[in-house]
Amino acid sequence: MHEYPITEQIIRIATSAAQVHNAERVTLIRLVVGEQSGFVGDSIQMYFDILAEGTPCQGASLDIEYIKTQWFCPKCDSFYIRQPMSFTCPQCGQDGLPSDKGKEFYVKDIEIETGSDQCVQ
Repeated sequence: MHEYPITEQIIRIATSAAQVHNAERVTLIRLVVGEQSGFVGDSIQMYFDILAEGTPCQGASLDIEYIKTQWFCPKCDSFYIRQPMSFTCPQCGQDGLPSDKGKEFYVKDIEIETGSDQCVQ
């Protein structure tokens, strides 16, 4: 249910971008959603389809890039995807630490239609 207000905000951001460029409509919104961001892409899509009606975003596509959660190994100074039931770095065997990779959530870019042209914001 917490996807509802964030989807409203995505539509506000895209609508604002369209207005700044005197665009007729938004054609595509690209999102980056981390595995541990707390947001579910399918729920965002569901709310988007409903909330976009009557806005410049109506009919726009959502393209969601999912980011896997990664752990950090201080010994190797590298990131890795943790295996189930293990915190061990696959390169050196030392236990890693949680990182911020996989917590991302942002609008990557917006494509808008300005008459006969298409523009990426």
